[in-house]
Amino acid sequence: MARKFLDPDDPFFAPPWRRWVTALAPIAWGLFEFWMQDPFWAILFLALGFYALYVLILKPRADK
Repeated sequence: MARKFLDPDDPFFAPPWRRWVTALAPIAWGLFEFWMQDPFWAILFLALGFYALYVLILKPRADK
């Protein structure tokens, strides 16, 4: 079975603060990269951050 890139059911992500830090840290770094005028890294980190935000926080999860 293939593993997910970012598994919200992993026990590591049980505390909500870890979910938020995993999502917001790359978004903050992407904004910093835009400020430093490096759009390639900015877009890359923003995409990763928003993907993590969706998967870990916004996406509805089926309770087990």
